[in-house]
Amino acid sequence: MNLFHTYKHLSAFVLFGPACFGQYQFEIKNVSKSYDAIIQIENCYDDRCGGKGTVELFDSKNSKVQTFVSDDLVLYAEQGQKLIQNKLMPLSKDQRVVIIDDFNFDGTEDVAIRNGNMGNYSGASYDVYVFNKTRMGFVKSDELTELGSNGLDIFDVDAKRKRLISYGKSGCCDIFTTEYAVIPNKGLEKVFEKEEDMTNEDQVKVITKEKINNKWITKTKVYPADQYNRNKK
Repeated sequence: MNLFHTYKHLSAFVLFGPACFGQYQFEIKNVSKSYDAIIQIENCYDDRCGGKGTVELFDSKNSKVQTFVSDDLVLYAEQGQKLIQNKLMPLSKDQRVVIIDDFNFDGTEDVAIRNGNMGNYSGASYDVYVFNKTRMGFVKSDELTELGSNGLDIFDVDAKRKRLISYGKSGCCDIFTTEYAVIPNKGLEKVFEKEEDMTNEDQVKVITKEKINNKWITKTKVYPADQYNRNKK
């Protein structure tokens, strides 16, 4: 874990040295309470970067924790920022190039790395890595990567209910919400689905399916369009 312990007083940029030559480099401070991130990426045009890139995680002692590789590390320059090769540039974590959260609710932070726009309607897609206590490192989760690459964006994390929530749509007027429970030593289990059909401009048809006691319960309700609030639980 303390790969650069001897050089802990040096900045992450100095530690990279010549390896950064000819690339664009970004730094995200406090991407979580535990980590900073250094990003290297090959191609930037105007205010957009993409193509193969790496994300290096550093801990509070400035020791490198792990390196992640993305085939299409999409990011955008901050407002008014000029992109310059071989210069370490600040980047906000709100860019969501790197997302750190406890995705499997085991009490440790996990990592999602942006990898292109392969989601629903060309939404952002992510490779997801969970922390493995035995290996003392982050290991890619195929199941969470698939979930993080098929929605309109990465799934939401509801820590209170211990649910992962994915969103999608079909055409202009059909919106889908799917919730998953994380079952220890088993994986994801779909437990709730909601379809909001707004095809009829005067009404919204809402179909919910919920798994209760291992059985699916389906309900259908129709609301006047001008009275429907889709953000209301």
